[in-house]
Amino acid sequence: MTTVVNSPAPSGDNGTGFLIGILVLGALGLLFFYYGLPALRGMGPVKIEVATPAIVVPNSVDVNVKPAQ
Repeated sequence: MTTVVNSPAPSGDNGTGFLIGILVLGALGLLFFYYGLPALRGMGPVKIEVATPAIVVPNSVDVNVKPAQ
């Protein structure tokens, strides 16, 4: 009996998709280092500032009602 080895035909894919993927990941990494890290460094803890109203209270208050003349 004869054994027949059926090897598939070459698909023409020689790793170009892998190379493009590596280049895209590299570009994303560079963009992260250029834009992402400075943005993250500039962020500090979130500060919530509440404006306190300025209340002026006089030392003495005249509560005597004077009739109009």
